Amino acid sequence: MHGGLMEDRIPIAGPSISQREIDYATDAAAHGWYARAEEYPRRFEEAFAKYIGVKHAVSLPSCTSGLHLALASAGIGPGDEVIMPDLTWIASAAPVTYVGATPVFADVDERTWCLSAESVRACLTENTKAILPVDLYGGVPDYDALRPIAEEHGLLIVEDAAEAIGSESGGRKAGTLGDVAAFSFHGSKTFSTGEGGMLVTDDDVLHARVLHLRDHGREPGDVHFQNTEVAFKYKMPPVAAAIGLGQVERANELVAKKREIFAWYREALEGVDGLTLNHEPAETKNTYWMVTAVLDPMLNLPKEKLMAALDKEGIDSRPMFHPLSSLPAYAGQSQSVVARKRNEVSYRLSPWGINLPSALCLEQAQVARVAEVFRRILGKA
Repeated sequence: MHGGLMEDRIPIAGPSISQREIDYATDAAAHGWYARAEEYPRRFEEAFAKYIGVKHAVSLPSCTSGLHLALASAGIGPGDEVIMPDLTWIASAAPVTYVGATPVFADVDERTWCLSAESVRACLTENTKAILPVDLYGGVPDYDALRPIAEEHGLLIVEDAAEAIGSESGGRKAGTLGDVAAFSFHGSKTFSTGEGGMLVTDDDVLHARVLHLRDHGREPGDVHFQNTEVAFKYKMPPVAAAIGLGQVERANELVAKKREIFAWYREALEGVDGLTLNHEPAETKNTYWMVTAVLDPMLNLPKEKLMAALDKEGIDSRPMFHPLSSLPAYAGQSQSVVARKRNEVSYRLSPWGINLPSALCLEQAQVARVAEVFRRILGKA
């Protein structure tokens, strides 16, 4: 068994699917039509809302569509600005462009790698309408510092909780830390439906607007196809929702496995000089969607070089996100030019950070193998 384990590639990410999800998906495929067409989406939404601790949950095809709906439902559009962290995936920023608003790239905290309240203050203008914090890699920003800024300036907080299912701050789960939040159920996430997302909120007015916009601008239950405006088509199919229901019913197990994987890494890499892993501030719970390692630049092992060395050993990895303001997609935009000069922490972290294998199928022996190879590579640096 030992030899076979080491011969297989060690995957960066992937779900845990049990017989429960298979049974639900089979039932949805066979019977989730006609009168039962809405059954699994409804059950998934209700179970997810209960788990997170919110009034409303709306199942969607992606987290990106959730952020899009949140912004559109709040009336954010051309001329408005939305402040977000520079160090995140483009899916956090793209929906801002979808509604015609301008993404403003702020810097992140040195330890949590999440949006810095101090940097948000530096980015405020009369056009700022929302703050879009990202719960990066399962960690959470300092919402106690962000909330007063939002309240002082009348700003909406749209929480990108894509990577933080089960994470907590002050006893509250990720997804309840903003005014509205969106989650991802991509195949790499802690809960997976293959592709999918969920919007959650306690705001009744916003929720009603989301339901209207996600079904081509018609009221829920409309049978006469009376569209009152041009809107979107953002719904989750029953088979995906059935898998999601099984996942949320296994929530504690899946979150515990993520934290266990991180604990394995922390123990196996203890004492390695020049290495920083994900941070968990007091009063928070990090679910470590991606175990992330940031190296001291003195080691002279930028992420591309380190990833190539791991790849030769059959170990998959991913780069820490590049700052959005550095991407070709935002080249030449005035906000990018300013952000590249302002966001020192994002630009200092990104070149030296990688995501280590964090798939839910990992066993401790595989993590030990990654750590052993990692130590060997660092020893040669």
